[in-house]
Amino acid sequence: MTGAPWTAKVVTLFPEMFPGPLGASLAGKALAAGLWQIETLDLRGFATDKHRTVDDTPFGGGPGMVMRPDVIDAALSAAESAGHAVIYLSPRGRLLDQKRVRALSELPGLTLLCGRYEGIDQRVIDKRGLEEISIGDYVLSGGEPAALVLIDACVRLLPGVMGAAEGLQEESFEQGLLEYPHYTRPADWCGRAVPEVLLSGHHEKIRAWRLAQAERVTAERRPDLWRSYHAHPATGVGPHDGTEG
Repeated sequence: MTGAPWTAKVVTLFPEMFPGPLGASLAGKALAAGLWQIETLDLRGFATDKHRTVDDTPFGGGPGMVMRPDVIDAALSAAESAGHAVIYLSPRGRLLDQKRVRALSELPGLTLLCGRYEGIDQRVIDKRGLEEISIGDYVLSGGEPAALVLIDACVRLLPGVMGAAEGLQEESFEQGLLEYPHYTRPADWCGRAVPEVLLSGHHEKIRAWRLAQAERVTAERRPDLWRSYHAHPATGVGPHDGTEG
């Protein structure tokens, strides 16, 4: 391997949460092999008072606390790396999708800011032009679980992590569809038989069946994806959800 490995830098109040699950399975093997690396910066290390204060009450009143812009700005300055996307994990951010994941995996790395409490002071977002990303329409206790999700999604796409490139193509959402059903041995289980086409050995028929199933599931469960797929029809087999299986 030439050049520096893809690097995730995480600015957080809880550095002990990393690598966490990223230290296991394929991501963990790739980490041990030096295919990527992770660094953490503890936000409290950039506080300037003896109590290592990182938050304060919000101007205008209201519940909770807001993370201070001076502390965050100092931490992000220390984390600066050429070519990195600097991302704030936020429920109001752009919804993460596979297209953005692929683009981020092609950069030298990411710098991820994990918020806590009521969030961070808007001024540091504006000053630094931070990209805000959400992993879904729900609220977490902090940005750390979202950072783990984003890093995992990127690491899977790095050269040498998953193996065959054609496998990655099927496992992504790039075709615009949800996964087709999967089956394995035994061929008959609890009176439920595997679809005959999958036992036929006829690759083109299997490919067509998988595409039809992926289209059916997408139309039923994700009408938003289905509308987009119809607007720009994809070719080939519908992908599955990206799990390792």
